[in-house]
Amino acid sequence: RMAVVKRKKETMDDAIEEKMKYIGLETNKIPKSALQTHKLNFRVLKGFDEKRHKQYRYININDIDILLTPTNRLNDLKEKYEKAKPLYMYLDPREEENIMRHTTFLNMLKKVEISEIKEVEKEQEYLSKKVPFKVKYKQNYLWQIYYSESAERYFMLVPTEDTEYSTFFYLLKKKIENDEEAKIFVPVSYVDYSGEILKKSEIRDLENYLWLFTKDYPSIYEVYDQNNNLSLQVVGESQVYGKVKTLYKLTFQTSKEAMKFYKLLKALFILQTELPYYYSFSTSIDDDGKLEIYLNKAKVEYENLAEFVLEQYMKSISLKENIQNEIEYLEKKLETLKNESAELENEYFAKEKQISTFLECKKSFFGKVKYYFKFGKKSNKKGKNNIEKESEKEEEIDIKKKDENKKFKLKDRVYTLDELVISYKELEIMENNQKNTKLDINAIKLKNKNLKKKIENATAYIEEINEHKKSIFEFWKYSNKDEVMALEEGEKEEVVTTEIEKKFDYDEDFEKFGERVDKNQRKKFTDSELDSCYVSSTEILDLINKMYTKKAEAKDFSDALKELKEGKDDEEEIDDVDALEIYSSDRTEEKNLGNKIHREKTRILNEILEIKKESKGTELRKSIINVIKDLKRATKKNSLDEDMYVYKAMSEDLDLEEFQTFSLNEELEVKEFIENNVSKRKAINLYRIKLPKGTNFIAFTNIVFYDNKNMTLPIGMNQSHKILIDLEPLNIKDNGNKTINKAYMEDDGNDFSKLMIREINIHELEVEMDISD
Repeated sequence: RMAVVKRKKETMDDAIEEKMKYIGLETNKIPKSALQTHKLNFRVLKGFDEKRHKQYRYININDIDILLTPTNRLNDLKEKYEKAKPLYMYLDPREEENIMRHTTFLNMLKKVEISEIKEVEKEQEYLSKKVPFKVKYKQNYLWQIYYSESAERYFMLVPTEDTEYSTFFYLLKKKIENDEEAKIFVPVSYVDYSGEILKKSEIRDLENYLWLFTKDYPSIYEVYDQNNNLSLQVVGESQVYGKVKTLYKLTFQTSKEAMKFYKLLKALFILQTELPYYYSFSTSIDDDGKLEIYLNKAKVEYENLAEFVLEQYMKSISLKENIQNEIEYLEKKLETLKNESAELENEYFAKEKQISTFLECKKSFFGKVKYYFKFGKKSNKKGKNNIEKESEKEEEIDIKKKDENKKFKLKDRVYTLDELVISYKELEIMENNQKNTKLDINAIKLKNKNLKKKIENATAYIEEINEHKKSIFEFWKYSNKDEVMALEEGEKEEVVTTEIEKKFDYDEDFEKFGERVDKNQRKKFTDSELDSCYVSSTEILDLINKMYTKKAEAKDFSDALKELKEGKDDEEEIDDVDALEIYSSDRTEEKNLGNKIHREKTRILNEILEIKKESKGTELRKSIINVIKDLKRATKKNSLDEDMYVYKAMSEDLDLEEFQTFSLNEELEVKEFIENNVSKRKAINLYRIKLPKGTNFIAFTNIVFYDNKNMTLPIGMNQSHKILIDLEPLNIKDNGNKTINKAYMEDDGNDFSKLMIREINIHELEVEMDISD
């Protein structure tokens, strides 16, 4: 046992010695510049977020002191700094107080791997040539480098209780090499913006402005290049279409350049927040990944900002002129209706008075006689004729707006943003006045309509009374009747309400949608239909569509059969039965799906299509025919409960006569397409189809990918976010298209990969009518 322990110790000693040799750590040869420590007088301020890096610099290796601290990286900075000791105290074991520190240093060296140090070295080689597009890089958090203003000196704090020491030993290696020109590109912790390009308050404002337009907070860095030249770099993501996002980057070399963009965003921010009903700006990117701001389809830039404000101001004046003209017309119309209403009220009150007099007089003998002789037999129809004439006049009123707006000449002076906002605020007041006047007109129209109806009823009632005034005896007999003709009150105002239909929202509704549909498909789909659904989720869908559209040839089946046979396990060459048993046992092992464990078998494409060594193209053809029949039956068993938008990204045009898979999330659809077509640089066609409630579909739920013999399969859509639609029976119309750019890293996991810009052609489609039987 002692021999084994000795061999292990010798092996460890050899490993440490190899690492020390790689670093160049021989005590008697360490240059003084690597060990020297300056008086730093570093002040730790309260409330400062040291985890957020605001500055990135190329720092000379010799300008960095190294301090080791017996803490963890996540400890409070004040504690880390107070316990920190210079590097030389950990390298010299001759003094008794440093023995424990030296042991700590050796343990740190023991944990680090040379490959890890080489990885940092490779990373810094890349960084020496170019700053990454996103500025920050994968292991930037490991560089705990600070700056002391009083000492004008950088220092690195190395927590000895961490597990990552690659950056520390790389820096130590470079200091030992003593290259006076050597630099590293690192974030400087615990420093604020210098304010040389934009003030701190302006940078905070810029973050808020960009959030409004991009729906995402950007990262803003001050970056110093190899020659210590400062630039302000803004990196972020912006929503350019629905949930589709793009990377963008803005770089400002001078304060003047940054202030132009800042003032532009500030102006547009004011317009969109102060006048949200009139302005909604959108974003896009150019071919270099630079952010652009658009109003409708027109790009807004700082250079044309004054012209833009003038144009918008003149537009507001023109709109106010039109609104004012319409208000004047509406007010005249309202006045006419009020006059008509007054006449109708007078006429109605006169008739109402006559009817009430009759009802009062009929209570006594003398009253009846008095009424008989007081009111003549002929009713006065003058008021009614006047009303009808007024109505005819109302019909003759020209309700058309003026065809030509008053033209405005652009004035020589520059209009301010405040004037533009005030002008649109005035327009808003005028529009509200216009709406209120229209409501008043509608209300008085209804009132007049009801008055006319009441007058009509009253006139009919009075005429009936007069019919019985041919003789006092007939009138006497009529007035003794108890029944009195009812006077209708007219019509009530109809309040038009718009029913807000719920539409599918991926973030909010996808989980419940998946659970609901999965339950339905487990209940209604047969095993054969579920197998066919799985087949449609694979690359065989292309062959299915060729068969479905009658474009399939014998060669298509033989080629597909060849690929399927090549995909079968090598185990079959030993023995088909044994291989199946081995493969089945793998399929039934415990799996995690939606954070739940299950023991269900995965569906196997070759088994469903009955692919064997001796299988021929004609047999595959029969299998595909059966799959199509299953898909047609299964599709009719599911229908959408609400309107839904679905998305399809592809390089070619969409065939509207096929089965097609669509994603419920546009961002995921574009991302997956790009990942599967990295080598292609062609434009992407992104189809968005609005499916109405009741559209038939198949969802790729969990039951499509697994059987559920053991009844342990979780419910939902944890494997896919796609559905299958049969487009052939749908009547689809084109609602237009637009083009956007999307920027992304060629290799998302590589900070130094190439920035890619892909053009996305968006095609808006809509189903016009329900699916036919």
